[in-house]
Amino acid sequence: MMHFLSSRRFLAAYSGILTLLFVVAMLSGFARVPAAQSFDEITVHRINVVEPDGTIRLVLTNTASAPGIYIKNKEYPHPNGRKGAGLLFFDEEGTEDGGLAYGIEKDKTGHVVGSEGHLSFDQYQQDQIFTIDAGRDGDKKFSLLRMDDRGDYPITEALDAITRIRKLPADQQSAELQKFFAAHPGDHPRVILGRARDGSSLLQLKDPEGHDRLVLRVAADGSPHLQFLDAAGKVLSEFPQPAHP
Repeated sequence: MMHFLSSRRFLAAYSGILTLLFVVAMLSGFARVPAAQSFDEITVHRINVVEPDGTIRLVLTNTASAPGIYIKNKEYPHPNGRKGAGLLFFDEEGTEDGGLAYGIEKDKTGHVVGSEGHLSFDQYQQDQIFTIDAGRDGDKKFSLLRMDDRGDYPITEALDAITRIRKLPADQQSAELQKFFAAHPGDHPRVILGRARDGSSLLQLKDPEGHDRLVLRVAADGSPHLQFLDAAGKVLSEFPQPAHP
């Protein structure tokens, strides 16, 4: 009996049984972990909320861990990079459709030269069509609500174009961008409401081509002004009438 207990066959069997019991115990322990847990405090760099099939639906992130652009659950490099922490929203296909971002901007010496909070919602497979922005550029404060039109083309075409154009010489990039938007029409501002950087409060209503058609403004000195314009920018009527010498 002692010879059997010290044999290699017995030791191998004994080791195998212990390993099996350990695995069973571990699995049983994991199975007893509750699905919902409560924390008083948690510190993370980024949180991804996904559907059961892995489709991304929401990201809470710091600046360093911010993702690129997700389109149909595939991540692409962000053409400008994300410059602040925030919250990103994604639709059922895993495509970004809005977000909340905030942060400050510093110059090379570390001096704060600006700040901004930004909330936006996107057109399906396109860029933002409703935004709220508030912050400052130097000593110029602003808080604006904006509504835009977007063209009926997928944003992937714009991303591909930007990647291609940035590889061109600097003196050719502007013309190539104009060519792209001429072939992909529809991106125009429609409504702007808020406090502008010049200290005025304003309402701008624009036509489908992005031209001002009605502008209501109260200047920083408190003087009001209302204008009606044609598509070429000519003032059709205004109140009060400008003073003539």
